[in-house]
Amino acid sequence: MYWTWQKSALALAASFLVAVVLIKPIGVSTQFVILDGILADFVQSDLVVESPDSSSGFSSENAYLNKSGGKYAKAVSQPLNYSFVFVLAMIVGGFLAARTQRSTAPQMPAFHTARFSDSAGVRYGLAFVGGVIVLFGARLAGGCTSGHMMSGMMQTAVSGYLFAAAAFAAAVPTAIVIYRRGGNA
Repeated sequence: MYWTWQKSALALAASFLVAVVLIKPIGVSTQFVILDGILADFVQSDLVVESPDSSSGFSSENAYLNKSGGKYAKAVSQPLNYSFVFVLAMIVGGFLAARTQRSTAPQMPAFHTARFSDSAGVRYGLAFVGGVIVLFGARLAGGCTSGHMMSGMMQTAVSGYLFAAAAFAAAVPTAIVIYRRGGNA
């Protein structure tokens, strides 16, 4: 089954609504920091330690992991929490969606092929580099588009609307420059 962007948007909106109502707003970029912490703690076993003086019960010599009373240090020590499992489920869900999609679905947009090539390797490489840039920017901004924009707008936070306006003000001209010779899509 191939989902149109409209069906995908409705499914995404429903997912965000269910998450906000039942658990908490969605935001995922912090979980990549937690994964880094898990890997670092594996190499340096005393990076995260139990601490009765911390409000979370854990502390770290790493200032970022130690902020908010050791909240991130606790997440590194006990990674099987809602947010971390949510990120893992996104990866598994994306893999399953790619494997169950009908072969008649468009795999490579025409404007991408015209601009770059029809090579899957090039597309995956560009997606990876773009993902790294987005993740870097998300951590630099203190949160990702799902946390700042989508969850923020659902909660009618002014910062969510400002972030959305800034994201589109940067994304639209960037797409125009990147795909300027791509033809019609």
